[in-house]
Amino acid sequence: MQDALIRKLESFEDLTEANREALSALTLHIRRVSARTDLISEGDPPNSVHLILDGYACRYKVLPDGQRQIMAYLVPGDFCDLNVFILDQMDHNIGTITACQVVDIPRQAIVEITDDHPRVTQALMWCALVDEAVLREWLVNVGGRPANLRIAHLICELLLRLEAVGRVTDNSFSFPFTQIDIADTMGLSNVHVHRTLRDLRALGLIALKRRTLTILDVPRLKALCGYNPNYLHLKNTRWGVRRSIPWPSTGRRSP
Repeated sequence: MQDALIRKLESFEDLTEANREALSALTLHIRRVSARTDLISEGDPPNSVHLILDGYACRYKVLPDGQRQIMAYLVPGDFCDLNVFILDQMDHNIGTITACQVVDIPRQAIVEITDDHPRVTQALMWCALVDEAVLREWLVNVGGRPANLRIAHLICELLLRLEAVGRVTDNSFSFPFTQIDIADTMGLSNVHVHRTLRDLRALGLIALKRRTLTILDVPRLKALCGYNPNYLHLKNTRWGVRRSIPWPSTGRRSP
């Protein structure tokens, strides 16, 4: 399980053996948390950083009328807000979706590893920036894509994120989300989610059985939703081909 963190960071930055040993030292004390349990709640003081080593969690808020909005899925190797300990109190909740293996990393441990290991610092900064990029893409997803494309886009994203930490086999991965979870993520009704998943299956794009999702035709699913993985900034994976974007022609030399 400790490998999930190292594999994720190495998808952003090449790490040395000393870097890996220091990261492994962060994950010595692992605790098991039951499904549907809050790791930390809105208003709580964040005294440590939570790291998901196994299982799925999410960031969410609850409106006064009880409606829930999920703002991020957290998969193995993900920090639950890397720099959250700077704040006085949480402005959202972090809860498990499945049973999880979690590490609570004290603030001082984060400070020490970033002081002593510049490559780890670079990878952690990359991590935080990708979290922001994913949130931007989710905003575009909810605000700009029709329902079937929103869910197709989410499935493509999960494939890449989980593959980066070794949790995908033959384009199949654990998909423990209920229709309510997906509805609260995508801004849809349960009925709409059910219909969309049914349609994606009917098109021969996915299969969903016993909480395992298989993408039957990755290129077609990506084409359907126009999926572009650039916002994940995966460098050291098979998805990490980065194109250099030419500067616009202005008649002047590029900076």
